[in-house]
Amino acid sequence: MQLKSMPRAASWLHVEVRVGFEVLFVDGHRLRGRTSAREGESTWYVGYEIDVDPDWRTRSVHAINSSASGDRELVLERSTDGWTVDGVARPDLDGCLDVDFESSAVTNTLPIHRLPFVVGEAYDVPAAFVQADDLSVIRLEQRYTLLSSDDRRHVFHYESATFDFACELTYDASGLVLDYPGIAVRDR
Repeated sequence: MQLKSMPRAASWLHVEVRVGFEVLFVDGHRLRGRTSAREGESTWYVGYEIDVDPDWRTRSVHAINSSASGDRELVLERSTDGWTVDGVARPDLDGCLDVDFESSAVTNTLPIHRLPFVVGEAYDVPAAFVQADDLSVIRLEQRYTLLSSDDRRHVFHYESATFDFACELTYDASGLVLDYPGIAVRDR
């Protein structure tokens, strides 16, 4: 599977589960984004900066969450010693190379850029999952299987054992989500 270079900016509309919008700015191996939404009675804003190494493994994350109850900041770092969350070691995240934001369609691109996907082959890619409402971090068990790939689109079967969820994710040629059923649709 070959990926083209990512655009410098992209955006998504949240659909079904929540009402909102996400924007992304790409600067080399730094992803900067903002997402805001209303989900049920909750409204929130999450801003993030994700630094990845040349092999698309997450190195560090800075995030801020704003809601009616105030603001919260989060710093995640991954080194050869493992993950820290706000400076506290998190051995439960060992083996995770990616961060995944509940509020974002963007973070599903990280394993797509890192792994040598072949049609029909599944990869287990656990991630440090950041929840939208309070920026708490849990381990997310997930699996990606490439179903089809051409020079315009890549379609994956996605499964999360953590949330008992599965769907087909459609990506563009650069590896950014076009359609995340029930979550987000790319509008630019």
